[in-house]
Amino acid sequence: MISGEIAFRQQVEHLYVNHSTWLRSLLRRKLGNAFDAADLAHDVYFQLMKKGQLPPAQDSRRHLTQIANGLVIDLYRRRRIESAYLQALALLPEALAPCEETRALAIEALIEIDAVLHSLSGKARKALLLCKLDGMSYRQIASELQVSVSSVEKYIAAGLLACYQALHGAGR
Repeated sequence: MISGEIAFRQQVEHLYVNHSTWLRSLLRRKLGNAFDAADLAHDVYFQLMKKGQLPPAQDSRRHLTQIANGLVIDLYRRRRIESAYLQALALLPEALAPCEETRALAIEALIEIDAVLHSLSGKARKALLLCKLDGMSYRQIASELQVSVSSVEKYIAAGLLACYQALHGAGR
């Protein structure tokens, strides 16, 4: 192992020892249970290690809080998507219900689509959804969003490009 890697691991360990109890407590207050708090606390440190860069010591708690807040939002978003999907499945006859593996894959796909949509600007996201889900024309979308048709074209193009890149792993 290279000395820089050893130093980085020691810094992560130091950060963990000094802040993990505080971080789990913060997350437990936000989430209402210790199990999710422990999972997300681990994810916070995993995110830091993935980045390969640690915050300055004086900014540690602020930085950990920022990452934790993002992960809490992701957790709630994931649960909302999962719940909506399961509610939609409950309306199907049992014979048409997908198996557990298919459900899990569908939920993962929905979460990826949600992430792509949330990476877009609000108008681009709305334009893409109005076009693809509601079948509105570009002119109708322009009127709805109070923008020009050329802006709608740009929004849709940006949305489709983001979807294409997510599908084909571009930009990763």
